[in-house]
Amino acid sequence: MGRLFVVNLEGRIYSCKHCRTHLALYEDIVSKSFQSRHGKAYLFSKVVNVSIGVKETRMMMTGMHTVADIFCVGCGSIVGWTYETAFEKSQKYKEGKSVLERSKVSGPGGTSYWVSHAHGHETAHGGGSDADEV
Repeated sequence: MGRLFVVNLEGRIYSCKHCRTHLALYEDIVSKSFQSRHGKAYLFSKVVNVSIGVKETRMMMTGMHTVADIFCVGCGSIVGWTYETAFEKSQKYKEGKSVLERSKVSGPGGTSYWVSHAHGHETAHGGGSDADEV
């Protein structure tokens, strides 16, 4: 399998709730109004230290999308999903972006959802008008 190289982020960081592996930066949040099966989630323009699962087409609250679950490379926990294809024109902005579920991450500021620098973990997925998970 080879050696695993983990990217360490600086700033306001979202990290894996289980192993604290860095996943994303606060400034890369595109939307905080996502909803997942497990609660609130955020859409990020980029995430790091994740592996991508099998692509599948899913009917979500905002229409049909091709998505793939994403997993923390540190511990293998599922932390959210990434959008490969949006079938509706109004949803194309999601392509290439990832959702991290708040219940799976810690965030910046020391809360259970986000922590600053090397302590934070949080995942995101839509909610409200951006909600996607069914």
